[in-house]
Amino acid sequence: MKKTYYLFNPGRLSRKDNTLKFTPVDEAGRDLKPRYLPVEQVDSFYVFGSLDANSAVYNFLGKNDVAVHFYDYYENYTGSFSPRNKLLSGKMIIAQTKAFLNKKDRQAIAIKFIEGAAYNMIKNLKYYDNRGKDMSPFIEEITKLQQKIPECTDIATLMGIEGNIRKWYYDAFNLIINDHEMGGRTKQPPLNIVNSLISFGNMLCYSECLRSIQQTQLDPTISFLHEPGERRYSLSLDISEVFKPLLVDRVIFKVLNKKELQENDFEQKLNRVVLKEKGKIKFLKAYEARLQETIKHRSLNRDVSYKHLMKLECYKLQKHLLNIEEYKAFKMYW
Repeated sequence: MKKTYYLFNPGRLSRKDNTLKFTPVDEAGRDLKPRYLPVEQVDSFYVFGSLDANSAVYNFLGKNDVAVHFYDYYENYTGSFSPRNKLLSGKMIIAQTKAFLNKKDRQAIAIKFIEGAAYNMIKNLKYYDNRGKDMSPFIEEITKLQQKIPECTDIATLMGIEGNIRKWYYDAFNLIINDHEMGGRTKQPPLNIVNSLISFGNMLCYSECLRSIQQTQLDPTISFLHEPGERRYSLSLDISEVFKPLLVDRVIFKVLNKKELQENDFEQKLNRVVLKEKGKIKFLKAYEARLQETIKHRSLNRDVSYKHLMKLECYKLQKHLLNIEEYKAFKMYW
């Protein structure tokens, strides 16, 4: 099975035969012990430090279908190196574009994304309600809003409902998480520990969705819920709405309530709270473990990882756009 690698230290990436060689460097620029990675075992790199690599390396990565995602010091996603799309399909792009341009079709798909996201948020709240934390006020309010989703006739109204659902959902975090107050949602910049983890986790989920999209025939720039724009893969934002509650949020609850992350894993920089390197490593370990967890898939009748569920979601959307099968967003059924 191919793995994802996270690079925190600055260093050089080079090729040695059919192996990737990563040589980290210390603060003085001196080489440290290199690490060798067989390319056939690598799915993608997440780069949080300075990476030195030449075009020959990127050609090698592209031929072996290895993606590289880049992030700045403040954990913001800055861009990706993506291998050439071997599954490029003009038929798929035309179908995807037609669905976006048709107001009714676009609205129908966007509604499915929000229905799935809202359902999965309620599932999280019910999980903690069953464990002695009174989530009933939040579940009640979200359920009321949930019932309005099918009635929406335009994207702006739908996004407004989604925003209200998420507000009630985030308010519940103050009860779910034992020792940390979230307050309101603050993104740019995140002002406390909980908001910092949400931003970091959502960014990881966004990148993972992008990787799944790029392994199908879908175009990541043509979206339905979020408005397509310059320099962003907006379809990743759409699909990540469905998966953030079961991937990102559940990991946040776990690492904070089990005290796997402590206050000394964070630092305050320029009026924002960010994870230190050791904190990122701890969170990524928990996040990767979640991605590799499996469930018994109802339709396939076999165990499927959460990571693979994202790709299956893309396949379902493809079938919908090609008029093969109506798209239904993934909903937790356990």
